[in-house]
Amino acid sequence: MARIGVFICHCGENIARTVDCSSLAKAVLGIPGVRFAVDYKYTCSDPGQQMILAAIREQRLDGIVVAACSPSMHEATFRKAAMIAGLNPYLCEVANIREHCSWVHDDKPAATAKSLDLIRIMVEKVKRNQELKPIKVPITRRALVVGGGISGIQSALDLANAGIPVALVEREPSIGGHMAQLSETFPTLDCSQCIMTPRMVEVAQHPLITLHTYSEIEKVDGYIGNFTVTVRKKARSVDLKKCTGCGTCMQKCPQKKLPSSFDAGLGQRTAIYVPFPQAVPNKPVIDRANCTRFTTGRCGVCQKVCGPGAIDFEQQDELVEEKVGAVVLATGFQLYGIGEQSEKMLKGYPEYGHGHIKDVIDGMQFERLASASGPTAGEIRRPSDGTVPKTVVFLQCVGSRDPAKGISYCSKICCMYTAKHTILYKHKVHDGKAVVFYMDIRAAGKGYDEFTRRAIEDDGALYLRGRVSRLYQDGGQVVVSGVDTLSGRNVELRADLVVLATAVRPQPDARTTAQLFSVGYDASGFLNEAHPKLRPVETAAAGVFLAGACQAPKDIPESVAQASAAASKVQILFSKSELEREPTVARVHRAAPPLYSICQGCFACAGACPYQAIEHEELKDRRGQVIKTVARVNPGLCQGCGTCVATCRNKAVDLDGYTDDQVFAEIAALGAN
Repeated sequence: MARIGVFICHCGENIARTVDCSSLAKAVLGIPGVRFAVDYKYTCSDPGQQMILAAIREQRLDGIVVAACSPSMHEATFRKAAMIAGLNPYLCEVANIREHCSWVHDDKPAATAKSLDLIRIMVEKVKRNQELKPIKVPITRRALVVGGGISGIQSALDLANAGIPVALVEREPSIGGHMAQLSETFPTLDCSQCIMTPRMVEVAQHPLITLHTYSEIEKVDGYIGNFTVTVRKKARSVDLKKCTGCGTCMQKCPQKKLPSSFDAGLGQRTAIYVPFPQAVPNKPVIDRANCTRFTTGRCGVCQKVCGPGAIDFEQQDELVEEKVGAVVLATGFQLYGIGEQSEKMLKGYPEYGHGHIKDVIDGMQFERLASASGPTAGEIRRPSDGTVPKTVVFLQCVGSRDPAKGISYCSKICCMYTAKHTILYKHKVHDGKAVVFYMDIRAAGKGYDEFTRRAIEDDGALYLRGRVSRLYQDGGQVVVSGVDTLSGRNVELRADLVVLATAVRPQPDARTTAQLFSVGYDASGFLNEAHPKLRPVETAAAGVFLAGACQAPKDIPESVAQASAAASKVQILFSKSELEREPTVARVHRAAPPLYSICQGCFACAGACPYQAIEHEELKDRRGQVIKTVARVNPGLCQGCGTCVATCRNKAVDLDGYTDDQVFAEIAALGAN
C-alpha cells in the first residue's frame, strides 16, 4: 500500500488568497494512499524543505506530492529535498495549484475543490512512478559560437580564456557585427571601433579559437554534449593562406562603384573587397554576383596583379564538420528597412519616403556618416548633394510599437541612439538644429536618463512629443508634417536631412536557424529562452544557449552581459566529464528476449520525431541472423516530447514518467470523484 505525503503551499497569498489551504490539507487525507498532509506558507523556503525531509523520514513516505506553483519554478528544488531524505527524486511530483487554479479563479470554494482534484490526479500518478535514474552522456569539451558580433566575440573569448576550444562561425567576410559600424557608443560616447577592434584581433590570435568567416551553418546533428555541426565555408575566391592583405587587387579592380553594405549603402566598394579597414581577417573576398570575371568571364585583373597568387576563381565551397558539446547562438539583428531592404521599407512606410527621397536615411546610415571611417570621413553630409545639413529631424518608433505594421514591441535602443545622434550632430555642426519626434522616452539603464537630458538641456535638441504623418520633397529640402501632442498644435518643418529610428528585427533567416538547432522562436522571429526569469540564456534545446539581440532587442552592455552568462553556462556544462540528463525519455517496449519486441519496424515514430532520436536496431536470433529491424530511442537525443508515443500504431513506445498506465490513472481519478 502506498504511503504518499502531500505538502500544500500558500505561496504567500498567491494561492491562499483563492484556495482554503488548511481545509484542503484535511480533505487530501481522504484520498486513498495519502498518509500525511500539511499546509505551509512558503514550502520552497528552507524551513519548508526541512519539513518535507522530516516528514519523509518520520512517516516513512514512499512518494510525495507538493501542491504549489508551476513545476518549472521549483520542481527541481522539491526533488532535491526528496533525494536528501533518501527518496528517489522521481517519486516527487508537483501539483500546479497556482497557475492552473488560484491565478485563474476568484471563487474560493470552487478553487479549493479544483485544487483537490489536481492533487488527486498527481497522487494517482506518483503511486505509479518508477525509481528513475539520470541518463549519463559523455561530453565533447568544445563549443560552437554562431555569430561574430560583440555577443559572439564576448562568448568566444570568455570560453577560450577558460581553456575551452571554440569554433566561431560568422556569415560575413569579417567579424565585428553591427558594433563595428557604429561611430560612438552611448552613454559614454566611447569610440566604438576603439573598443571593438582589439577584441576582434584577440579572437583571431587566440590559440583556442577557430575562426570560420564567410561561413554558414549547413546541418546540425547530435544532442547536448555531442553535437556534429556542418559548416559551409563559402568560396571567397581568395586563398587566405597565400594572401598577404596588401590590397593591390582592390586598387586595380575596375569594378569600383558597388554599394558598400558596411557603409549602409552610402559608400562604395570594389568587386573584390575588405568590408572595412579594421576587418578580421583583413583579407579580401570576391563578390561573385557583381564581379565581371564571374558575370561575363572577361576580366581577371586581380589575379594578374596578385603577387602571391592568392586569387582562385575556381575555388569551391568547403564543408567542415565541427564536433562540439554546446552551442551559443549570437546571430544578432537587422534593422527594419536597412540598405538593400528598402523595398520592404517602402511597403511599410511609403509616407516617410525612405528609398526614394535621398535625404531620408535610417539610423545606421547616420552612424556611418558620423564615423571617422565612414564614406564622408566623419563629416555630416547630405546624401543628395554632399552639403552640410543645417536642420536635421529625427523620427523615433519607425516600425516599433506599431501593431499595424506587424511590430508591436519596443526596439529598446532607439531612444538612446537618437539622443546620441543629436549630440554627435551638434558636436560636428555647431550651428545646426536637431529636432526629435518621439512617442515616449525610454531610457532605462545606468546613466541613460542623464544622457537623454544632456541631449536636450546641454546640446539643445528640440524634442516634440508626437508622430509624423507625412514626409515629402520640396525643392532641396524635406518637409516634415507632424503634431506636437503636448501643445496640441500641428507642426510643419523644413529639414535638410531626416533620420528614421527604424525597428530592430530578427535576422531574415532567424527561423531557419532556430529550426536547425531545435530552438523555439516567438511570433516576431526572436529566439525563445527556456524561462524568462530563471533560465534567460538557456533554450528548450538542451546544450543550446542564447546571447545578444537574437533573443530580443538589446543594447551593448546587456548583450555583453548575456554573452558572458551564456559562456558561464557552457563552462558549467563542461565542468564534468559526463553529463546527467533528465530520464524522462521515450522507451520502446521489450519482452524478455528482444525477439518478442512489440515494435513492428514501421518507423512512423522516426518521421514524427523532431529531434531525430529514433534509431534502427537489428534483432538477431541465436545464429546471428537478422529477424527484423525495430526502433530504438537514443536517450541522449530524446527530449521527452512524447510525439513518438502518440504516433506508434502498436503502442510499442512509452514515455518514462508519463506512461499510459499513469495517464489513464490520472483520468480515472477525476472520473471516480
